[in-house]
Amino acid sequence: MHELTPREIVAELDRYIIGQRDAKRAVAIAIRNRWRRQQLPDPLRREVTPKNIIMIGPTGVGKTEIARRLAQLVHAPFLKIEATKYTEVGYHGRDVESMVRDLVEVSVSLVRGEERQRVEEKARQRARERLLELLAPAPEPDPEAAGAPGGGDTSAERRQRTRDKLARKLDAGELDDRTVELSVEQRTLPVQIFSSVGMEQM
Repeated sequence: MHELTPREIVAELDRYIIGQRDAKRAVAIAIRNRWRRQQLPDPLRREVTPKNIIMIGPTGVGKTEIARRLAQLVHAPFLKIEATKYTEVGYHGRDVESMVRDLVEVSVSLVRGEERQRVEEKARQRARERLLELLAPAPEPDPEAAGAPGGGDTSAERRQRTRDKLARKLDAGELDDRTVELSVEQRTLPVQIFSSVGMEQM
């Protein structure tokens, strides 16, 4: 986000939204100002009041799409809800508690996805190492071989050559048809019991 100027934000929105030049320019300036406010020291940040934007217009002009694409651009949670009690077609809207709860769920899901992407490469490397350990397990220690001169080194070198060969085949996809068994410990989640009051609120 810090690398995008308002002009670049508008250009990004232009990829998905036709027209609405003034609206896209207004939200781009607003989101850039909010980012600049976050970079200020705490005492000075409290002196700068962020401005909100209300987009008003008939159905289908692009209000929701502008907000949705902007949220994706700044990695912010986005939730589309109907807040009015009854719409023109008679749809009953949501109350404040359900709106906040849904928004929190979207936020948690967003953070979970970001954290998953952050550790994805490390998890892939650890899974690769675990597969290699299953395909080329370490031999049981042999006291007699360990006492022999050079015996342990030869066994370790042989195992390392085998492991390197399997690693090359694994990276090339030549071992995709092999089946290995892996024991995984399953975590048990605590069960939460709701009272009758809690169930009514749900």
